[in-house]
Amino acid sequence: MASTLTSSEESQLMQTIEMFEVITQSQPQDYQSLEILKEAYAKLGRDSDVISTSKRIAEAYVQMGQLSSAILEYETVLQRFPDDPDVQAALSQIESRANNFPISSSITTGVPSAPEASQKRAGSANGQLAQQEVDDGREMMYKLFVDSKVITLGDFDLCWSKPDMTSPPTSVTMPFVQLLADKGILQLEQGLRIVSDKSRAAFLPLQLYDIDIDLARTFPSQTCRRWCILPFDRMSKSVLVATANPFNIQAAKELAGASGSRLVWYLAPPMELVSCVRKAFR
Repeated sequence: MASTLTSSEESQLMQTIEMFEVITQSQPQDYQSLEILKEAYAKLGRDSDVISTSKRIAEAYVQMGQLSSAILEYETVLQRFPDDPDVQAALSQIESRANNFPISSSITTGVPSAPEASQKRAGSANGQLAQQEVDDGREMMYKLFVDSKVITLGDFDLCWSKPDMTSPPTSVTMPFVQLLADKGILQLEQGLRIVSDKSRAAFLPLQLYDIDIDLARTFPSQTCRRWCILPFDRMSKSVLVATANPFNIQAAKELAGASGSRLVWYLAPPMELVSCVRKAFR
């Protein structure tokens, strides 16, 4: 497959691999990033890397208690290498573990991420939503920052931007964690760490990534501006999306309605995100 790639496509895949190798080294349980990494290896014909990444994906599933998903991933390796000793040993361990750990009790990673929640809510009626019905992540952010006494209620209300669903946005909405930093309430690094730890979203510096502007422009500009989100690349059937608020269910629903692709979300530096959204939708 690698021989059919143009030099530009191959260069983009190499950049994707370099970026996601870093992400998955620091976050080994991020199976979504591992899936993207595996797909990039496959397109370049790097079969040994595909197999090793499949094993890493399966190991990530095991660590999260998702044993049935781990078994399926290991079986994809066995289809090509039936005698792989590592996989056979891993499956034996899973079988032993399953005797004392029901698969039905698989561990979930904290709160549902925006793409997971959007899939669960798919098929719900679209159209104009009343202001109070919009789930923009406020409740979860309130719990993370106010209930945990990181900031006061007054500071939260000062920096939380209430969405206006009655008219298209004329500019990009500044992310909550950036406003906290701009007003000297909470350092940006601390705010991002709190969001990342709870959401389990992988962190991706957009300035180091070759963003697919043409892809971004296939999505509604008002959605990207209002929620400060950016679809920045496509990998197989997945669209990678940058955000500073991975709890925004409404944003996920709107993007899902505009695309039949699976959405994979990444936490990005707010000002880099704002700059890229402005560039895409001038």
